[in-house]
Amino acid sequence: MKRTKTRSAAGAGKKKLIKDESSSDDEETVQVQSPTEKSKLSYKNFEQFISHMQEQRIASASNVHEFAFRKRRVHVLSNAADVKEQCKGGVVYWMSRDARVQDNWALLFAQRLALKLELPLSVVFCLVPKFLNATLRHYMFMLGGLQEVEQQCRDLNISFQLLLGPAVERLPAFVVAEEIGAVVCDFAPLRLPRQWVTDVVKALPRNVPLTQVDAHNIVPLWVTSEKQEYAARTIRNKINSKLSEYLTEFPPVIKHPHGNGQKDKPVDWAAAEALLTCDRSVDVVDWAKPGYTAGSRQLYEFCTRRLRYFDEKRNDPTADALSGLSPWLHFGQISAQRCALEVQRYTSMHKASADAFCEEAIVRRELADNFCYYNEHYDSLKGLHDWAYQTLQEHRTDERNPCYSLEELEQSRTYDDLWNSAQLQLVKEGKMHGFLRMYWAKKILEWTATPELALEYCILLNDKYSLDGRDPNGYVGCMWSIGGLHDQGWRERAIFGKIRFMNYQGCKRKFDVNAYVMRWGGKVHKKQEK
Repeated sequence: MKRTKTRSAAGAGKKKLIKDESSSDDEETVQVQSPTEKSKLSYKNFEQFISHMQEQRIASASNVHEFAFRKRRVHVLSNAADVKEQCKGGVVYWMSRDARVQDNWALLFAQRLALKLELPLSVVFCLVPKFLNATLRHYMFMLGGLQEVEQQCRDLNISFQLLLGPAVERLPAFVVAEEIGAVVCDFAPLRLPRQWVTDVVKALPRNVPLTQVDAHNIVPLWVTSEKQEYAARTIRNKINSKLSEYLTEFPPVIKHPHGNGQKDKPVDWAAAEALLTCDRSVDVVDWAKPGYTAGSRQLYEFCTRRLRYFDEKRNDPTADALSGLSPWLHFGQISAQRCALEVQRYTSMHKASADAFCEEAIVRRELADNFCYYNEHYDSLKGLHDWAYQTLQEHRTDERNPCYSLEELEQSRTYDDLWNSAQLQLVKEGKMHGFLRMYWAKKILEWTATPELALEYCILLNDKYSLDGRDPNGYVGCMWSIGGLHDQGWRERAIFGKIRFMNYQGCKRKFDVNAYVMRWGGKVHKKQEK
């Protein structure tokens, strides 16, 4: 179809089809040069790094309407597929998992549709007062990032609205009141966000289409695989074989030429915080500032300072070698695709580290989304492979000595000073080194009355304190540690059965345990007899 030049063409009846918009470029193949060929590492400071990323976007296309958008990033979820003629409110992006403006395929698709149909563009975020085990620590990080989104939208003439309450109640009412013609949402594999989307589809006016865009994964989840993958080795080639098509540069989100989002009434962020009914006992941390700019700075510092050590030192909790990006990735404040693109620019200098980072940031992270989407029991022993479930059943009556309560674990009162130090770091900083998180979770299995309780405690403590809690990576990490998910059977032993075992002596062979314990102050506590 040709683009309509005016909104009021006689007899038009409806705007262009969304399914036509999402199915363009059907036979087009994208060939991408490696980032090291496309861009020299010419930035000398963080400000130049920010400018460099924007220059890369502009070099890919002047705007998303001129960009070869991959149609398979998009799913039409509603029966309606056409945009109605009278929709002065235009297109709305319902932001949820991916709380950023640039490098966001969902917002880019919404702007592409709005540009094509010459309509205004809005972004809305629906704030619920309580979400799973999220605490004030998590909410303040999220709200801080959204404040930056609001300002960036205002600068780009895109309306931003914070709707207080569940999406199923607030979003359809907003769509009707503002005469919205189409809704675009992002994608999350967990059951509660998926239920939100299902409920909104039913509650929206029948003539308003809802499309979903996977803006979190580099290769859209539904493109990678149509089933649960057994392990990294079964999904790796499915992802890597499609990276030449999907690991592209982003076009820029541009100043929107239709509507007037700059006149929006500013969000009352204090009122939004007052609405929260979450656990306020877990406060914010100092080391991680929220938002796209802070996430970009973390990426810049990783690329320029720590990436060179990543391959060799990433399993050493005493070394400063990790990216530290997980909070910003979890809240969608920075794109994993952007991180991979920038890290790959260093391949000629630090190939092993760049490859190792991309394995974790792409393959392992997208494997976690795959598991949580295709396995409804992603946080239960019912979701384990048969061999793992069986071996835990066979050893469920093995003696646990000591056997700790949730309170003792949460307060770091075990006999293991390394474990206690890791728990203290989690509580104080909202993070734990990845290697220690595996050890931490496996000891919970060893010290807890049943495997079910072990998994419950592991998920609860991680979700309550870690900034990247309630994430597919977190659920998969707990399931790997306690239930052998994406792993294989090992030599059988008490309690663990054939689940991989980790112990204190093994950690001492990996890194300087005493140095870590001295830093975080974990003590040896004698088990109190009742």
